[in-house]
Amino acid sequence: MGAQANLLHPDTITAALEGADDAVNLVGILTESGDQTFADVQSRGPRVVAEAVKEAGITRFVHVSAIGARIDSPSGYARSKAEGEAAAHEFVPQAIIFRPSIVFGPEDDFFNRFATMARLMPILPVVGGNTRFQPVFVDDIAQAVALALEGKATPGATYELGGPEVKTFSELVQYVCDVTRRRRHIVPLSFETGRLMAGVTQVATKLSLGLFPKLLSMTTDQVELLRHDNVVSDAAKAAGRTLEGLGIAPQTIEAIVPAYLNRDRKVDQ
Repeated sequence: MGAQANLLHPDTITAALEGADDAVNLVGILTESGDQTFADVQSRGPRVVAEAVKEAGITRFVHVSAIGARIDSPSGYARSKAEGEAAAHEFVPQAIIFRPSIVFGPEDDFFNRFATMARLMPILPVVGGNTRFQPVFVDDIAQAVALALEGKATPGATYELGGPEVKTFSELVQYVCDVTRRRRHIVPLSFETGRLMAGVTQVATKLSLGLFPKLLSMTTDQVELLRHDNVVSDAAKAAGRTLEGLGIAPQTIEAIVPAYLNRDRKVDQ
């Protein structure tokens, strides 16, 4: 039987860990909303979890972060991810950190989002079209976590998880259009234009009390993240701190994505 837990209430974390042999922290957010801030969810939250893990005497702890986590990053998202990693290692030095690139799967917020946009919009604006990503299948991440809990990953190490393909943002959006059989014009936007648009949508979201369409929403923090490639580093590859290093052959987007984007595919008349 599962137990409900809230990162802002340490006693609920302690209760959830009662009787557990292992612990995995997967909690994270892509954007801030209301009481859910990067600081609370991705910085202070992991500290609460790691402290509870230590007090429970649990020695196998996996913390899922993100590629691009950096303590000096101008992005609040990336900075809070790095702070969460530091907290995990402060209380549980042997904690294993997994940093995935963009995660895809049937319920993802990337391919599904752009498939919906392609269905509704004739023009798809893309900020940071040349930024590179290495999409990774959610099941491959789950397999990596399972291996870590079985003791098959290096204690205290940080792994970077990416799929077998590196593609630019524009290429991924075009791929969605191809799979869904929609001819759309992809318009590259500069980071400056993207930041301006993001500022406008953030204001619109606040003024509309959250009723502004999420599909069209973008934040200045997301624009900042798009300035940097989101791929597995050469250092991680050399050290074997990757999916392949764990003995996992990652799935391609071509093998998985078309099946769940089928519902967005244009039907020939």
